[in-house]
Amino acid sequence: MSRVEPRVLKGFRDYLPEVMAPRERMLRKVQDVFEQYGYQPLATPALEYTEILMGKYGVEGDKLLYRFEDNGGRDVSLRYDLTVPLARVVAQHTTLSKPFRRYQIAPVWRAEKPARGRFREFVQCDVDVVGSDSLMADFECIQVGVDVLRALGVDEFQIRLNDRRILDGLLLKVGIADRSGQLAVLRAVDKLPKIGWDGVRKELETIEGMTAGGIEALHGFLHGTLDTLSDDTVDMATAGAGIESLNQLLAWAQGVGIEKWVAVDLSIARGLDYYTGTIYETFLGAIPELGSVMSGGRYDDLLTLFTKDPVPAVGISLGVDRLLAGLLELGVVDSGAAHALVYITVFDDACLAYSQEVAREMRSEGLNTCIHLTPGQKLGKQFKSASRSNAAFVVVAGPDERDAGRVTVKNMDSGEQHVDTVQGAVAWLQAQINAG
Repeated sequence: MSRVEPRVLKGFRDYLPEVMAPRERMLRKVQDVFEQYGYQPLATPALEYTEILMGKYGVEGDKLLYRFEDNGGRDVSLRYDLTVPLARVVAQHTTLSKPFRRYQIAPVWRAEKPARGRFREFVQCDVDVVGSDSLMADFECIQVGVDVLRALGVDEFQIRLNDRRILDGLLLKVGIADRSGQLAVLRAVDKLPKIGWDGVRKELETIEGMTAGGIEALHGFLHGTLDTLSDDTVDMATAGAGIESLNQLLAWAQGVGIEKWVAVDLSIARGLDYYTGTIYETFLGAIPELGSVMSGGRYDDLLTLFTKDPVPAVGISLGVDRLLAGLLELGVVDSGAAHALVYITVFDDACLAYSQEVAREMRSEGLNTCIHLTPGQKLGKQFKSASRSNAAFVVVAGPDERDAGRVTVKNMDSGEQHVDTVQGAVAWLQAQINAG
């Protein structure tokens, strides 16, 4: 058999322990926040029938689907996000009680150009409320977003809010009434942080019906505030409900003390076609150039693609890899591989059973513990192995310790040693860990 070159596809990557460990630590904190709000876990298949996904993300989004024919001749695609599969689940499982609060942490795939913090395979963390048209559901998602970042140790960030109805009101005012034209404008505006206004302007100039006056009106709108909106700038019959919603969300944010992290930004557009109301994106204050690390909004019409009756829904999605890259850059998450806190030596074959007993006892008490795999190797080499594994403590369970029913524990940083029974050593280790 010929030798195969070991490699991965561009835009994909292996997660080695030094990356995977802080990633998992981050996800555990995120999951804790989700569950504090009463959200339940959900899992969906990586593969969906293409017809389930196609047409939900716009023309550009559809081009990014990993689509192929499987061995059974079926037209299938890897999921592009977690929202459309959720819509399919709700439509298929009609007995789900509503409002249905769910979270999902899973990989998605997009055949786009890789960039800083952006990969073709990446993990999303979503929370969604399905079956409620209450603005309180929108606010709950915003609160979840704030609490997730605060739980991760981030204090400088901003969730920027807008409402699709306000943008629709603007587009009607400048003469873009066709839905396909409106969506083309929104997708162009969504690229503003990446390509700047000059790049957006060039795209707008290619959209049918978009005049020079309309482009200038849009430019002024994007730099405006809620207070600057009027009948002169937007169609208030369309935009009024969105303006009212944003004002209410800001009032609620102030009422619960999270107003420093929430602000209105009329340039937020969200490129996906299915949004209908509140939309939001989140930027880290110290590195805004990283792009949005958390986004979402209300999508009340998406489920009508699968069901006869409309089912309102709203959610927020965390981009795990981009956020982790930012958190590591900011130094607010622990980097480096996970390691066993306690390393058990094995003096010789006669002491193997005692070392295994000690290891099991320590694991049962919640201590991360690994055991040396070569009985009888010189203790110096075993200590070197413990050091390479980044163990904080080494436990010697030799014949003297075994006969006395005790162990010797060494703190690898301070060199301090402690001799005690196994239970006494456990208590000493827990005290050392808590103090550290």
